[in-house]
Amino acid sequence: MKGLTIRSVTQAVGGVLYCNGKRLSDGADDERQISAVTIDSRTVTENSLFIAVKGERNDGHDFIKECLDKGAAAVISEKIIPDENRPVIVVDSTLKALRDLASFYRSQLNVKVVGITGSVGKTSTKETIASVLATRYRVLKTKGNYNNEIGVPLTVFRITEDDEVAVLEMGISDFGEMERLTAIAKPDICVITNIGQCHLENLGTRDGILKAKTEIFKGMPDNGVAVLNGDDDKLRTVNQVHGRKTVFFGIDNTEGIHAGNIISKGLLGTEATLYNVPCADNVLEFNINISVPGRHMVYNAMAAAAVGAALGLTSTQIAEGIASMETIAGRNNIIKTDRFLILDDCYNANPVSMKSSIDVISMAEGRKVCILVDMFELGKDEKLLHYQVGQYIAGSNIDLLITAGELALNIADGARDGNASCDIYTFETRDELMDHLYGLLHDNDNILIKASHGMDFAAIVRMLNDSGL
Repeated sequence: MKGLTIRSVTQAVGGVLYCNGKRLSDGADDERQISAVTIDSRTVTENSLFIAVKGERNDGHDFIKECLDKGAAAVISEKIIPDENRPVIVVDSTLKALRDLASFYRSQLNVKVVGITGSVGKTSTKETIASVLATRYRVLKTKGNYNNEIGVPLTVFRITEDDEVAVLEMGISDFGEMERLTAIAKPDICVITNIGQCHLENLGTRDGILKAKTEIFKGMPDNGVAVLNGDDDKLRTVNQVHGRKTVFFGIDNTEGIHAGNIISKGLLGTEATLYNVPCADNVLEFNINISVPGRHMVYNAMAAAAVGAALGLTSTQIAEGIASMETIAGRNNIIKTDRFLILDDCYNANPVSMKSSIDVISMAEGRKVCILVDMFELGKDEKLLHYQVGQYIAGSNIDLLITAGELALNIADGARDGNASCDIYTFETRDELMDHLYGLLHDNDNILIKASHGMDFAAIVRMLNDSGL
């Protein structure tokens, strides 16, 4: 790993180097190279660095000796290990050390970083951008949900000198978090997808969310590029960042990059034309084919086009990257079984994304089923926001609504009060729903499963996929 030695690590984290419980001289000249950085004792390899982070279930300090015995070059600890004759870097906070070291390592790398945040659509936007950039560059992207104050540093440590662009998803739930994340990532290009209603419990209002999300610009250099959804009423107010004009994308807002001639192909995807894209080949207008369904994917494509153009891609490369993007589990992933077509969107749930998923399943041919559950972190208006989702269903062509959870009862109420034409069934728990699901479904149903990750509704996806009931 470029620039990482025991000595430089000690300095970067503001730690004190100990051996056998004795403090070594400041700036000890240990120039042994660090091969990898991890917080998971199971992944420790020869000459790696283990950071003993305290987690919800385990304390990394309990595994220090094991990691050193496996060949770790050093460990970072909040405790002095008196009988250990190998390097132990002692700090006040190992979590802060993780962040500080990632920031230092990022500064050593000659790589372009794209930072992505927003209330909804971060992961699908990340995947689209990475797919586009991969037509020209070697790209590293965030894995899974590694988008927080632990995940972002660990993703940064995965960047090698061979990587040319890193696409990092950055998620927050409170003020100050984004400022810490952007200090690590130092994004050259910042993308904000939208300002929705996630984390209202901590951030209060959409204005609060805007303030928290736009902290991302603090880590962006003065010559960086801000790419924002111009159809979002809050983001539209951010006309300049660091004195440079914002790059907007939108469907209704045609000030910057925009889309038109949008043709839905149902669950097979969408065709559209992009306009005003400053591509390297000077082609400002070109057609795209998006294989993933949903109008929201047009926004993802525009964001990817903006980033691709900023990094010198041609219109052909951008179009190829958009067309080749694949879905991932839990994120509008379409699964075909012998009996059902399943829209697996059970990684995360909030009012905006739930309505978007309802729009997608509404495109299906045949009987349309929505399985919806509680949405979390919505603050004092949580019941109303669930109720409004139900009202939205009432205006859609859904045939069967199934809810699970106490808050989701408000979805059912909203649908009933809105005179929804669909059948409605409510259950208290996931397990109760699973016990009765067989009797509610028909062959050839199109089924949306929309839930927060913590509800583990992936179990229903697996059940339907594996056995078809």
